[in-house]
Amino acid sequence: MSGIATNRTNITLPTDVSGEIMQKIQEQSAVMRFARKIDLPGRGLTIPVITADPEAAWVSETDAKPVSNPGLSQKIMSGYTLAVIVPFSNQFRRDAGALYNALVERLPLALAAKFDATVFNGTAPGSNFDVLTSCTAHSLVTDVYDGIVAADTAIAEAGGMNNGFVISPLGRGILLGAKDGNDRPLFINSVAEGAIPMILGVPTIINKACYKQATSPSLDVVGFCGDWSQAMYGVVEGVDISISDQATVTLSNNTVVNLWQRNMFAVRAEIEVGFRADTNCFMKLAYTGSGS
Repeated sequence: MSGIATNRTNITLPTDVSGEIMQKIQEQSAVMRFARKIDLPGRGLTIPVITADPEAAWVSETDAKPVSNPGLSQKIMSGYTLAVIVPFSNQFRRDAGALYNALVERLPLALAAKFDATVFNGTAPGSNFDVLTSCTAHSLVTDVYDGIVAADTAIAEAGGMNNGFVISPLGRGILLGAKDGNDRPLFINSVAEGAIPMILGVPTIINKACYKQATSPSLDVVGFCGDWSQAMYGVVEGVDISISDQATVTLSNNTVVNLWQRNMFAVRAEIEVGFRADTNCFMKLAYTGSGS
């Protein structure tokens, strides 16, 4: 990519803009931080999935050695397009550096948030994309600690090992308020820290996208935990950037804006991304409340 030029303008962005935006997406996305990344070709990829581990056995010196075949299955990971259009005023047109900084700041957050929200609580964009929407929920209402341990145990019973919590801001507040019988906080070392870097010795990320407000009489989803070695994502090529000052765009409030008429331009960013996981190895954390 030698540069990205707008229609009828002289703006050219740095050649590494796509790479930096992709890096920021991976930093903003909790799923991408925990799951394994694989190279995803445009035609998709067939992934082997181990459904049963091989077993070793003791043998005498001259006995035949045992043969144990692992259980194998297959999943197809396909790339699905995730896109966002962001309008800018013409003040950015006069300063390529300001435009570059605005792109790196705004676009990764939008793409990462939508990807995470889809994986955790959304609807799959296609049949070859896994979501965690139907994972078993463990309530934190009666006892926060017991609920978390129950989720951790359920992952082990499914054949996995819990190696990552993703907690919403509301979930963070619930954990900070959990205390033992002596009124001491369970999940932080001190009030001054105010952070929850680990739960049960497992790395923890605070992320808004994992939250889902309840539809009565269900509980809010305030977090997830699971075996992230059983999850992977793939991106086709990288971020594709297109800039136009001639288009008409419809804003989120359904207002139609003609960019040329308003001396504006818009940037479209899109990625082709896929996600696959053994959803049996993931659990929801649920609580009564609203807002994240």
